[in-house]
Amino acid sequence: MTLPLIIEPSELQAHLGDESILILDLGKAETYQQAHIPGAVHVPPSDIQLGTKPAPGKLPTKEQLSLLFSRLGLTQSTHVVVYDDDGGPWAGRMIWVLDSIGHRHYSFLNGGIHSWLAEQRPVESTGVTPTSTDYQVEHIQPDVSITQADLLNAIEQNSVEIWDARSYEEYTGEKAVSARGGHLPGAVSYEFTRALDSDRFLRLRDLETVKQELNAIGITGDKTIVSHCQTHRRSGLTYVICKQLGWPIKAYDGSWSEWGNDPSTPIVTGPNPN
Repeated sequence: MTLPLIIEPSELQAHLGDESILILDLGKAETYQQAHIPGAVHVPPSDIQLGTKPAPGKLPTKEQLSLLFSRLGLTQSTHVVVYDDDGGPWAGRMIWVLDSIGHRHYSFLNGGIHSWLAEQRPVESTGVTPTSTDYQVEHIQPDVSITQADLLNAIEQNSVEIWDARSYEEYTGEKAVSARGGHLPGAVSYEFTRALDSDRFLRLRDLETVKQELNAIGITGDKTIVSHCQTHRRSGLTYVICKQLGWPIKAYDGSWSEWGNDPSTPIVTGPNPN
């Protein structure tokens, strides 16, 4: 099975019913119950978060992930297609989770359920129960994430570019969701929704245009990009964008919930530097 990282609804429809494909719906349960892509299995987003304060967005344990993907019916050869109902942040996070367990066969549905419905493609409302497997996560891949300690060191060494996918008010510190507001030293703000086209049912905007906008604020891919938000949901979309652009990317899954609640970490307030 060879499908691109980002696929359109027409491409996915051509493969409906293919037993080598596992379609995962990471949207809201009520949206799934109303209409979902035929064969899609609903995955509550909480299943791909550790859920422990102060950083609930961290990756679950190997044991938790083994149970999850066994329940979903994943095999080593399965091609996973992910989508959600919010423009792609949860779906993008699932791409990162799959990278984290070393499963690299996946695609991201451009526009998710919104683009699918807009094109009047087939849907169903009956829940899907997959055939379970015995999928064992042996190792968590260290190359797709960064810890708080390593990020502190990288900031000191000026060896990363930091993409803050939160709202601009969170970035400046005007709005504080953690104990402290502001942003990481050296981080630049590009809210994840800026990459979405509301006129095309939350598909990604032209990525060359997005790339130019990112370049203008210092995200160039010349260094490893570290992406984060509050809990690594919104930055799930930025993770996919960087992969599609061929940029080196690591997720900081501790995100601002970890950084902003730790009184020892350095923070900066105020506008974008550029």
